[in-house]
Amino acid sequence: MGNSEVVTVTDPHTCGMAVAVGVFEGKWKSFIMWALADGPRRFGETRRLVTGISEKVLTQQLRELQADGIVHREDYDEVPPRVAYSLTEKGHRLYELLELLSAWGRDHLAAGAGAVRDEGLGAPPTDSPGMGT
Repeated sequence: MGNSEVVTVTDPHTCGMAVAVGVFEGKWKSFIMWALADGPRRFGETRRLVTGISEKVLTQQLRELQADGIVHREDYDEVPPRVAYSLTEKGHRLYELLELLSAWGRDHLAAGAGAVRDEGLGAPPTDSPGMGT
């Protein structure tokens, strides 16, 4: 958006920023992507890593991420049924951007003396895999 082209920021169909943020907006999607960043995970393992999320919400968020091409669902033809979720190439690219946002957030917190840490509900600890230090 740094060029002279006029773009209506409120139109999510023409503003790249709105489209990008729309894919991971909400309380849980970035944490789900964090859980999947190191490789495929089964549903239960993902739920244990994303603390505080309900089974219903995790299912809904995974479906939305899958519809956006961020998450791949692998169904194994086994009994009992087995499903694994992983980030797609597009998902890994978006996750790289989220890591930059996370680093910016940590720097911003560190700049404020006595600022509250970002390890809130569902947030991975800062020493967790994929979150950098």
